[in-house]
Amino acid sequence: MAEQHKAGFVNIVGNPNVGKSTLMNDLVGERVSIITSKAQTTRHRIMGIVNTPEYQIVFSDTPGVLSPKYKLQESMLSFSEEALTDADVLVYVTDVVEDTTKNAEYLAKVAKEKVPVLLVINKIDLLKDQSELEQLIARWKEILPKAEVFPISAKEHFNVANLMARIVELIPESEPYFGKDALTDKPARFFVTEIIREKILLNYDKEVPYSTEVIVEKYDEKEGAIHIMAVIYVERDSQKGILIGKGGTKIKHVGIEARKDIEKFFGKSVYLELFVKVEPNWRNRENKLRAFGYIE
Repeated sequence: MAEQHKAGFVNIVGNPNVGKSTLMNDLVGERVSIITSKAQTTRHRIMGIVNTPEYQIVFSDTPGVLSPKYKLQESMLSFSEEALTDADVLVYVTDVVEDTTKNAEYLAKVAKEKVPVLLVINKIDLLKDQSELEQLIARWKEILPKAEVFPISAKEHFNVANLMARIVELIPESEPYFGKDALTDKPARFFVTEIIREKILLNYDKEVPYSTEVIVEKYDEKEGAIHIMAVIYVERDSQKGILIGKGGTKIKHVGIEARKDIEKFFGKSVYLELFVKVEPNWRNRENKLRAFGYIE
């Protein structure tokens, strides 16, 4: 008798900057989540789908858990809270430098989970010796006694295959939830905005990247080329000036870098136009957060 098809939802949660997006991309095998070294790069839940003839795994990368300071962060935290309720397997990611007592409230919720919890300790390449790792595992075992522990290095691809094998074992028998050729449930425009946001995060300092939102106003795909028009919204005129740079040099640089990555992602030549507009205080305005897709 042939084995039954398996399918399940695997949600990746944890604090900012522990390597959730790097891990997800490793597991999915594509650049689905943006990765930068600044906290708070993932603002939405992003789904990446792994398909084989035997199974379908729907991974969700969630925003890092933090105490919300403004409305945008409240909606981001709700994505992370929801991730606890709809998973078949929960992957809690921490790393070797993180304080184990951070966000104790959220960890208490994870500890009560009925579904299997896999505790991933990332960045073990930074440890000096095995005893350090053993101490860390013992500490985590006290906090999440039911969790299975996987020490990994997502950057070095160390032990990720074992983690993946365990996930496959744990997901239930089920028909696929999405088409078997699907990589993600997000539309093409979403990845364009993520790539542009990543370039802004990498090229600007201080609060500018966190005050920006990118909206694709035109996405016109022809046989071999895509014409994209995107607007970058900021909260103040001063930010607009910083973003554009002297004589438009900064924004031009962002456009060139983003275009290269978008071309790589879609495998087509891209004509990208970027515009900058001021939308005062958008992070605290409900109608704007709704328009930008943060509130259902």
